[in-house]
Amino acid sequence: MGHNWLLRGIRSNERYVTRAERSQLVAVQDGLGRPESTCAALIPIRKSAAWWSLTQDERRAIFEEQSHHIKVGLKHLPPVARRLHHCRDLCEQEPFDFLTWFEYAPAYEAAFDALLQELRTSAEWQYVDREIDLRLVRREV
Repeated sequence: MGHNWLLRGIRSNERYVTRAERSQLVAVQDGLGRPESTCAALIPIRKSAAWWSLTQDERRAIFEEQSHHIKVGLKHLPPVARRLHHCRDLCEQEPFDFLTWFEYAPAYEAAFDALLQELRTSAEWQYVDREIDLRLVRREV
């Protein structure tokens, strides 16, 4: 018998950005649903217990000061739009902690792959227990 997955997440407060970083992101990030953005990726991520045992400031230090997560992301905006959903806020037993949705035009697929590669080799990624990279293409009807 097969298994069904139920992925649930909510929009929540931004935990690891400063006001200045948030302002930078908002200034350059385009929204979702752009007609030219026919490619998408859904990447659910689960972080390790070691990640969650760190304090908020320790996670922030790894996230930005070591891994430069925001700086890496800014290099790829505005062509890549994203929305983050928090699963752990609902329940610690969710199969993932975050659901990240990305949209981009086909011309930016290589840049999106480069973004992921850079993030996956960062210090932060050592705390990722599980990730699934689902790619989708919107068809015109």
